[in-house]
Formats: sequence, structure tokens, C-alpha cells
Amino acid sequence: MDTSQYLEMFIEESKEHLQACNEHLLELEKNPEDIAIVNEVFRSAHTLKGMSATMGYEDIANLTHKMENVLDEIRNNRLHVTADLLDVVFTAVDQLEEMVLDIAAGGNGKLDVADTVQKLHAIEIGEEVPVAATTIDEPVAIEATTGDNWLSYDDYELTVIQQSLEQDYQTYEISVKLREDCLLKAARVYMVFELLEKMGDVIKSSPSVEKLEAEDFDEVFYIALVTTEPKDDVQKKLMKVSEVTEVVVQPVTLEQLKIRQQDEISIVEKAEPVVVQPDEPKLQVVESKPEKKEKSASTKGASNSKTIRVNIERLDVLMNLFEELVIDRGRLQSISEDLRNAELDETVERMSRITGDLQNIILNMRMVPVETVFNRFPRMVRQLARDLNKKINLEVIGAETELDRTVIDEIGDPLVHLIRNSLDHGIESPEIRKAKGKPEEGTVVLRAYHSGNHVFIEIEDDGAGINREKVLKKAISRGIVSEELAATLTDKQVAELILSSGFSTAEVISDVSGRGVGLDVVKTTIESLGGTMDITSTEGKGSLFSIQLPLTLSIISVMLVELGEEIYAVPLSSIIETAIIRSSDILNAHNQKVIDFRGKVVPLVFLEDVFELPRESTAEEFHSVVLVRKGDKLAGLVVDSFIGQQEVVLKSLGTYLTSAFAISGATILGNGKVALIVDCNALII
Repeated sequence: MDTSQYLEMFIEESKEHLQACNEHLLELEKNPEDIAIVNEVFRSAHTLKGMSATMGYEDIANLTHKMENVLDEIRNNRLHVTADLLDVVFTAVDQLEEMVLDIAAGGNGKLDVADTVQKLHAIEIGEEVPVAATTIDEPVAIEATTGDNWLSYDDYELTVIQQSLEQDYQTYEISVKLREDCLLKAARVYMVFELLEKMGDVIKSSPSVEKLEAEDFDEVFYIALVTTEPKDDVQKKLMKVSEVTEVVVQPVTLEQLKIRQQDEISIVEKAEPVVVQPDEPKLQVVESKPEKKEKSASTKGASNSKTIRVNIERLDVLMNLFEELVIDRGRLQSISEDLRNAELDETVERMSRITGDLQNIILNMRMVPVETVFNRFPRMVRQLARDLNKKINLEVIGAETELDRTVIDEIGDPLVHLIRNSLDHGIESPEIRKAKGKPEEGTVVLRAYHSGNHVFIEIEDDGAGINREKVLKKAISRGIVSEELAATLTDKQVAELILSSGFSTAEVISDVSGRGVGLDVVKTTIESLGGTMDITSTEGKGSLFSIQLPLTLSIISVMLVELGEEIYAVPLSSIIETAIIRSSDILNAHNQKVIDFRGKVVPLVFLEDVFELPRESTAEEFHSVVLVRKGDKLAGLVVDSFIGQQEVVLKSLGTYLTSAFAISGATILGNGKVALIVDCNALII
């Protein structure tokens, strides 16, 4: 069967099942007695095993089956959940994920998982998890056949046989002998297999299919067949194949298979290499890998889902086409205003409503829940907590909050840095927390929610907070601030110093922190996405890092302003309000022109000077000012005049103009002119 057409679906569904395994295993660690959670993990593992076997990825199927065995022991109360047991299962899930990612990258999904398989088998039979063993010789695998000429099966094949017998199917072991002078052995083998596959499913052959096709065998070969056909009918049909001289068909029973398993273990013990263990030696089981791609024994029921999977590239193409439509819509509106034709006005107004609805639909299609990013953090927190010898509980709130896919793609790494910062610098060790009267287990809350046209993501911890003296001492030593300036800084301004490049209060460089490359990367990335970051901290009680992000980066609302003969666009998300001020209201403070805005001193930024626009200097009585904000800081952008609000398509400036100061992109207006989009964050210091 050609499975290539299902590859993309297999990869996506495998990732979903592995993510489900990760989530449920983390829940199981908190509630080790909850069998319902074990059943959920078991179902995901079982589905993954069936899919991978159908696709021919035997390593994934075998490892998943071993993991299934351990989960089955747990749900039947023959094993108890421990941290060591979960470590091994987590390792298995990581290796499964690695194999799936290898397949997605065009590989064959092969990985050496012998150590994990051995540990899972040891857990399954009630032994302690073996510590790292040093093998002197390579283990000898069990041969596919023995002296009695019966087949040997791996765990997955045994499960298929068992399920088949339970569903009233028969499993036969068939010995086929060809004539000694047979010239076309491969052709006869093909005819035998074609005949058998019409009667049922071939689950095993010896020699392997490759060897049979290469005619690398004598006159006899062996096949295991699952079918509903009577034994005699199978034999008679095979005897009709030319040059077949003998066919022996033997039914297989569960009792026979159990006896064989015991015999195989004995063979393994005799062939086992010398293993050096710190403690007493444990039994090392060596599996024979399946030699042929098997068909899945289970079939999927019809799905009633009302959702479909769409390649993200198609959505990108759709979005690009719609962006062109938005530009043309603006052009039509401009023409309509000039011509003042009633019918044209009505048509343009109707088109604007329809394209507005279409815009909402397309933007919603690009929205992805932030849980696609949040899902990776529980495992990371668990591992870091163990590495740091801390007790930490991660609470995730609002994972269903949606963001544009472009933002989702960029936000993952900044959040990793923030969470690692909270775990290492924020949460104290259990001993220190206990001495301070806090619970030994620290809490980190990862929260997401909508507010207007923005999404807020917050990381809050109940740890030590930001030590003002320690931060100032480090900032002064690195020359970030002077001692005079340090004395005047508020707690909030001190907290923001940790966002400086190369800043770190860690005394020792470790795998977790200390290199000073974390939080400044966060700040840069957030601002490049058109977002802002805010820090609130109370020493001894904890810290709150709040990130504000736009819902989408492709179509934004702007205020169009005029500067000489040029038009610029200021994002509405940065604007507080607009004002017209008198020249006499402009004051000077520390060589900076400022205004008094409702009791606050706000510096003025003359955009004509920033962008070095050629113009004649004329004394004007009034100035148009756009008041913008970056966190708690304000600034007034001085322009010639306001044009109005408009939705525009954000276009990149390309690789040649990435260094353009205070410009984040460009857009095409309705009249065909290009307007540059002002980066307010770069203008506010």
C-alpha cells in the first residue's frame, strides 16, 4: 500500500498524540493514583502504535508497544507510579518525538532505543530500573527460526495475533517448499504472497521479504498468515502454484506462543554478553526486530469531525491576496471621494463592508491558540525543577487565547527565557522558602488573555522578587547607570535594568543562566513584534513580567500624518491621543523641548528632524502632536497635520533597509503612494 499520501497527516497526528502523552504524564505525576489519566496516555500510545505500524515505522511501533506494556501494568494496579518510572516513560516519549521529527525532516525515523527498551522491560517485569550498564560485547539477536522451523515473533506481532484470535480469526504458520530445480524462485514467492494476501494478512515471513525477492534462500520459506479461511483451503490453494512441491499449514494457539516466549528468553540468556553493573546483574532482553512492514490490525472508525487540516502555506497565499484587495479597497475609496458619484459611493460602501467581514474571517483562520507554545513549558519546568532541586508548580491560565500565527512563531523563545529566569532567579530553594514562612513549593503562573486589540501574556512567580541593591550594584559596575542616577531611580526603573544587554545577577554561570543573554533578547523580540514589556516586582514576594502583543502583524490600524510632502503612518496601538499645541506651550528642560501634558512632563520629538526632511524653517504658531506611549514613558511626535485613521497592510522593508531608524515597515495607500510606518518604540528612550 502506498502510504506516502498519508505522511503529512501521520506526522501531525503523531505530534498531537505525543503532546497529549506529555500533558497527561505531567498530570499523572501530580495524581499517581488516577487510573483515568493512565487510560488517556494508554489510548494515545495505542493509537500512535497502530498508525506507525501501518506506515511501516517499526521502531516507533515497538517502542510505543513497550511503553504500552508498562502503562497496562499501572492501570491493572500491578505497578505504582514513581518519579523514576516516569523519567523512563518521559525518555521514551522524547525518543518517539525525535523519531517523528526525523520523519518530518525526510529521514527514516530510525533511532537506537535499546537502552530505553531495556529499562521499560525491567519496569514491566517488576525489577528496578537498571542503571547505566557497560556491555563488553554486542548482544546476539534471536534468529527468526529455530531448529523446529517455527517462526519467532516480536511483541507487536504477538499482540496482532492475540487480537486476531479474540476476533475469531485464525493464525497459520505455513511452510512452503519449492522444487530443487526451480529457476524463478522469486516469481513463485510473489505468486504465493499474492494468493495469501487475497485470503488475509501476512504478518511475518522467514527469510525476510528482501531476501525472498533476492532469492537468498534454499527451497523452503515460512509465512505467518491471519485469515478466516479453513486450514485445508489454504493448503489446497497454495499447492496449485507451479513448482510448489509441499505446503504444511499449522494453526497457532496462544499456549504455543507462551511456551515459545519462554524458550526464546532461555536462548537470550545463553547468548547474553558480559554486562558490568554496579549492583547485581539483571536480565537483559534482546528483541528481534520485525522484518516486514505490517498492516495495522485495527481500523479507524469514520470521523464526524467538522474540521479539516489546511497547509499553512495556503493560508499565507490567501492572506497575501487579501492584502492586495485591501490596498485596492483603499484606492476605490479614494476615487469615490474624488468623483462623488452616489452609485459608486454605495457600491464602494457595500464592498467595504464585505471585505471587512472577509478580513475578520481570514484573520480568525490565522489565529492559533497560545497553548501550542504553552504546551512545551510543563515538561521544561519539571526538568529544571529537578535540576535546580526546587519544588515548583506551574499554573497555566488562558491557554485557549488566540494569537496570529506569525506572533506565535516568534513568541516561544522569549517565554522560555522568562520562565527560566523565574525558576532560577525568582523561586527560592525549599529550605529558604520554609525559613521565610512560605510554602516549600513555589508557584509560577503563566497567564494569557485578550484586552482590546491586544493579547497580554504574563509570567508571575511568588519568589524572592528583584533585589534593588544587588541590581543597582551590578548596573553601576557594568557602567549601565551612574551612582548619582541610581539614587534617583524608582523600583520599577530598577527592575527594568535587568533588560539591559549582557546584564545578569547570577554569581555562577550555569546551563540555566548567568551569561546575560536572556532578557535583552526578550525585550528586542517583543518590540520587533510591535509589543511592549512591563516588570512589576516586590522584593521578598515575587515578580510579574507582562507582555503586550498585537493580535495580528499583517493588517494594522494607523493614524496617517503629513510631514511636508510625505505621509507617515503611526500605529494606533501606540497612540494615546492627538493634540494641537501653541508654540508658547513648548518648554526647555535639559536641552530637550517638552510640554506639560496633564501634569506630566512629556518630551517632544520633531519627526522632520528625525527623518532629516528637507524643508524651509518657518515659525508656526500651532503644532500638531501625536502623543504615544511605550510602557510608562510618553513622547509627543510633532507633525504638520493629521490625515485620519485607516487600516493598512504592513509590508516589510526588505533586507537592504533593515537598519532604517524608527521605521518598522511600509504600506501602499489608496492613491498608490507609499507611506512609511513609524516605530514609536525606537523614538522613546
